[in-house]
Amino acid sequence: MALYSAVLDACVIVPVSICDTHLRLAERLLFRPMWSAHILIEARHAVLRVHPELDPAAIDRRFHLMNESFPDAEVRQYERLIDGIDLPDPGDRHVLAAAIRAGANAVITANLRDFPSEVANQYGIDVIGPDDFLLDQLDMASSHVIETIREQADATKHPPLSLDDLLVKLARAGVPQFADEVARRL
Repeated sequence: MALYSAVLDACVIVPVSICDTHLRLAERLLFRPMWSAHILIEARHAVLRVHPELDPAAIDRRFHLMNESFPDAEVRQYERLIDGIDLPDPGDRHVLAAAIRAGANAVITANLRDFPSEVANQYGIDVIGPDDFLLDQLDMASSHVIETIREQADATKHPPLSLDDLLVKLARAGVPQFADEVARRL
């Protein structure tokens, strides 16, 4: 059976805690993450907009490590599909084009209104928010997800985070229902 695959939109990659959770779950083979160079460029610009004090080289290292850790994640040769896609925000067409080209099962994005399901479903692609996606993962593989969150808290050193601190950070970053449900299941 093929691994469920999902293109991570820039808004899922920008918050480090949410991105880290997704990638740690992918390391456990709960799903296959995907992105394009364009998505990473968007994410880089967004990080620098939110955190202008960050060293751009550090952001580049983060994305380099993502590509190194998931060498099959980068979607290429999707550009010719962009013009044939009609979305409310034309600037988001590249995300759906990458998902189509990759044969992905889903796009994970916090910008659900910019990806109408009636458009994405034409291509057999679901559009799901990061909170719902992580809740689905928790329902399907509860022990793996909870262990992953524990490991993520233990591995976070700058600054160090307790498990409760990580859950608060995840909730504030955009996955409050997931954070609450993990806390409930502990």
